[in-house]
Amino acid sequence: MIEYRNKIPTVKEFNYLTEKVGWGKRSNKVVKEALKNTLSAICVYDNEKIIGSARIIGDKTIFLYVCDVMVVPEYQGKKIGTEIMKKIVEIINEYKKINPNIRVYLGASKGKENFYKKFGFKTRQEADLGEGMIFLN
Repeated sequence: MIEYRNKIPTVKEFNYLTEKVGWGKRSNKVVKEALKNTLSAICVYDNEKIIGSARIIGDKTIFLYVCDVMVVPEYQGKKIGTEIMKKIVEIINEYKKINPNIRVYLGASKGKENFYKKFGFKTRQEADLGEGMIFLN
């Protein structure tokens, strides 16, 4: 039975998911700190086994960032990611009650942009905001 929960994953669950989706594993210390700074998250379970998750980070009023949207490969293509994002959008709409103009960002994996467009996300170019950038130094 598939169950969606509004909760932050455990370190073990998070590392399990990142390994399953091919993002590798981080140290427990790093993951623990990241999860501690999560504002909200959705976890998906199949009979108590985690199979998907997504997190929201940010300052609650000016900036939110949707990150770590993951579904283990054997469950992909079954609308689990779609349901996760519907629930993430519900959470975003709660934050919008504080500030309707809150900026919500998302870093889509290459080739997955159209998936997120279904939920109202646009590329920065489409929103006339310039290119996104990443600090790698």
